Amino acid sequence: MNNTTLQQLEQLIDSLIERNNQLQTDVASLKEQNAKLSDENEILQLEALENEEKQKDASSTLTGLLDKLQSAQQAS
Repeated sequence: MNNTTLQQLEQLIDSLIERNNQLQTDVASLKEQNAKLSDENEILQLEALENEEKQKDASSTLTGLLDKLQSAQQAS
């Protein structure tokens, strides 16, 4: 192998190492972002369940009030 070929190979290897390091950094960043989004998703799911429960409670309360109102109107 001549000097030019070795220099090109060295540059290519340096470039590959640099690219690999950048990709490892990107992967770490994406893993961190994924963990944050997973946590946020879990919180949103819990909030949705809580809101659904509150909506059911409100619906039950309204139904009870309507029943009372209808009973009061029928008694009159």
